[in-house]
Amino acid sequence: MTRKPALLLIALCVLALFASCASTAGKDTQYVIYLGTNDKDTNMPVFSEKEAMDRVTDILINRFGGYTVQEARGGWKGDDGKIYREYTLVLYLSDTDAQAVHDLADELLDVFRQSAVLIHTNVTETEFYSGKY
Repeated sequence: MTRKPALLLIALCVLALFASCASTAGKDTQYVIYLGTNDKDTNMPVFSEKEAMDRVTDILINRFGGYTVQEARGGWKGDDGKIYREYTLVLYLSDTDAQAVHDLADELLDVFRQSAVLIHTNVTETEFYSGKY
């Protein structure tokens, strides 16, 4: 009689494991990095827009083998009341992990002379669709 509760517990654990695997199929973590391109000290562009794009895409190819980057414009009002504007690159990364993203961020902080980059971490569903099912 004592075997039945133990077997039931094992069966429930196995079912829970399969259910958790099934519910995460197709799930991925997407990292979105917002990279400003103005120097942290002078607030002037570190590179021309073309050079900034070339630099970041070279870094992404070397680290990840591919990339998706969008151009954006950012702006804010400083403590001095002055309006600042900045060319910003938005990087999208999937099929990687937080450590690789933070390693990338460390390099970007140095190359682009930033005090910080903004990283969004999103759980998404990923599908590489290649036509009709």
